[in-house]
Amino acid sequence: MKIKYYYDTETCKYERVRTRTSDVILNALGIFFLTLAMAVGIHLLFSKYFESPKELFLRNEIREMEYYYANLKKQVDEMEKTLAALEHRDDNIYRVVLGAEPIDKSIRNAGVGGSERYSDILDKNISHKDIILELHKRIDLLRRKIYIESKSQDEVVELAENKEKLFAATPAIQPIANKQLIALASGFGMRIHPVYKVKKMHTGIDFAAPIGTPVYATADGVVEEVTIQFSGYGKMITINHGFGYETRYAHLHDFAVRKGQKVKRGDLIGYVGNTGLSTAPHLHYEVLLHGVFINPVHYFYNDLTPAEYEKIIELASIENQSLGM
Repeated sequence: MKIKYYYDTETCKYERVRTRTSDVILNALGIFFLTLAMAVGIHLLFSKYFESPKELFLRNEIREMEYYYANLKKQVDEMEKTLAALEHRDDNIYRVVLGAEPIDKSIRNAGVGGSERYSDILDKNISHKDIILELHKRIDLLRRKIYIESKSQDEVVELAENKEKLFAATPAIQPIANKQLIALASGFGMRIHPVYKVKKMHTGIDFAAPIGTPVYATADGVVEEVTIQFSGYGKMITINHGFGYETRYAHLHDFAVRKGQKVKRGDLIGYVGNTGLSTAPHLHYEVLLHGVFINPVHYFYNDLTPAEYEKIIELASIENQSLGM
């Protein structure tokens, strides 16, 4: 420790500087408080402009979580688009080609349960809870839609495997021999009723032909009904072809099949007549798909050339009088 001196003008001598304890304490306190102030200042400066190691770690962790969340959300978006494309092809291509009804949107978009399903998330104090919950809901809905589509694909595969049976069950020929295309007397749609003389819906096609003209099954199937009425359809045969198809042959003179009998396309099933509410010998022929009347003329493609098909379409479109119900 250095010894300090000062010059005393009264004694004209150098006197030794003697430090008091109080001065030492005051100096020490001054240095302490100055150091403390500097430390606080530096801390405030760093806390404002610089992050602590812990804060830096947490911030990096949040950024990493945000990155993985964004990546996961992107993948869910892509999966939803891919599934939507599959659903569109399923409903508008596969099922249309195979004659199946599309899956109702209300079934595809059905919910997956109430809020209690996500209680483990709702009950916890989790940051970004809304975002996590929304992603969970999307994933659950996606999982359900994938399940429904997988079941639909199984059905489509089964329909495709039964393609041959489906084609055999689809009405594809005219029910009577009509090579000259002159037998078609009245088409499908609004026609003048032969008795009431007012326009009514004509749910089939009338083929004018002599009594006893052979009538043929237009597709493979099973004879569902062989009925006799004294009005209306008269003597009628109904064939169930499966896959939602059904055909009716009315105003017959006689039957060539019995109820429950299996028939093939082109098999003889009966003969043209003039029974029931009929004004002349003819065959009234109907096609139904899932219980809905369909214009039979659209199914005459197996025994007609393109030119003949266009001709019969033209004849069927003429709004004339029907020959019966």
